[in-house]
Parts: sequence; C-alpha cells; structure tokens
Amino acid sequence: MRVFGLFLVVLTLGVVCSSASTHTGSPPPTDFILTSCKTTRYSDLCVRSLTRYGPAVHRSRRQLAYAALTICAARARSTSYLVTQMTSGSRPSRSTHTGPVLDCTKTMKDSTDRLRQAVREMNRMGRPSSKRFKVRLSNIQAWVSGALTDATTCLQSLDQDVIPLTARAAAIRKKVVEFSQYTSNTLALINQLELRN
Repeated sequence: MRVFGLFLVVLTLGVVCSSASTHTGSPPPTDFILTSCKTTRYSDLCVRSLTRYGPAVHRSRRQLAYAALTICAARARSTSYLVTQMTSGSRPSRSTHTGPVLDCTKTMKDSTDRLRQAVREMNRMGRPSSKRFKVRLSNIQAWVSGALTDATTCLQSLDQDVIPLTARAAAIRKKVVEFSQYTSNTLALINQLELRN
C-alpha cells in the first residue's frame, strides 16, 4: 500500500510538470508501455503520453491505467475550461451555432465529474482478488465510458448542427477530439485490468 501511495505522489508530480517538460528530452518508451499501448485505438498517442511514467509504473497494469486515467482527467478539466471560456457570455439566439456549442459546455462538465469520480474510485480499489476490486473496476469502467459518450455527443452535435463550423466551434471540436482519444485509450487500458494486474 505504501508503494502504491508513493507511486501516486510521483505520478501527480509528473502530471503537474508534464506541460513544462514537453520540449525536454523524454526517456524512450519501455517494452511494457509499447506492448500495453497496442491494445488502444490511438497507440501512438498512448505511447507519447505515458512514456515519461515508465519508471514509475514498472510492469503494473494497474499503475499504468491509473497514470492514463489521471492524465485523462486533467485533459477533461482543461477541455471543459476552454469550452466554458469560449462560451462565456453566449446567449441563446437564432444562430444554429449557439445550441450545440452550449451543449458541449454541459457534456464536458459531465465528463470532468465522471473522471474525477473514477480517479477517486481507483485509489480505493483494494486487492485484485477482492469483491470490492471487481465492483469498483465496474464503476470506473462505467464512468470512463460515460465520459467518452459525453465527448462523442458533443462532437456529433457540432458536426450535425454547425455547418460550416465557426472558428469557435472548430477550436472546441479540435480540443474535444483530442480528449476523446485520450479517453478511448484510457478505457482500453482500464479494461485490461479485468484480465490481469
């Protein structure tokens, strides 16, 4: 338990510093990360985002999934903030652009809440052989899947109802697409915990 707690501290520091270290050299990806990321839809993104956590996760599927989930939750917060800022001051109008963009504000807030719950739940999963582990893993899968659905709903709304895309809607769409890719990868890695840890 102490080991996992230490890992959480290391991971938190890594997430906080990840933006600052973007232009500095990163260690090469470990074989474990390369192999694990093959199970994801966006494997290149998976490898790029998780490589720096290789020394911390070692060969633990649980710690790798936690790293991905923490990064994903941070992405949700930044995406939600961007969408909120870009819609700040928007008022309902006859424009077909307003409704879908404001809908994205709600769905991204929902995603942020779901992923926050998922992070909390993963912190208290217990032993893999316990009933508690299975129940909480199911909860985490449901919340992350829900966050992915939220992102998909936002994108579908923009693509169907905002034609052509305004500059604001296009910027939101780009950010939400990136978030959905992180979320898809995270869910794939979490699903691996059903197999072994």
